[in-house]
Amino acid sequence: MNKLDKDSIIGISALLVHAANIDEIYSDHEKDLVKNFIKSYLKNENTDEILKKAENLENNSNQLLKYTNIIKQNSLDVKKDIIEHLWKVIISDNSIDQYESNLMRRICGLIYFPDKECAEIKLRLINSK
Repeated sequence: MNKLDKDSIIGISALLVHAANIDEIYSDHEKDLVKNFIKSYLKNENTDEILKKAENLENNSNQLLKYTNIIKQNSLDVKKDIIEHLWKVIISDNSIDQYESNLMRRICGLIYFPDKECAEIKLRLINSK
């Protein structure tokens, strides 16, 4: 399942940071969720260091959606995992605003991920909180 290299993980982590920042509140809990994503792919790496790189990338880039190309080239399982991590970050503060929903719609469209499956992931995560 793991076809993502370190640079790809940093880029996708930047996308997660972006999702966390959309509501202008970037909590420690959201940082931990991004670190969990990093850990799930890069077991032996320094997650704090990778998170820092991802945060810098997010701060300096309005080109974040280019990372969707990396995601698009992966299997449905990898896409599903990334969508799940994005939703975890978004729903971690118990509210989903229109910008967050819009971001998810845009990402799903760009990576060719089915809307129905995206909605199912979101509901499952909300119901398991």
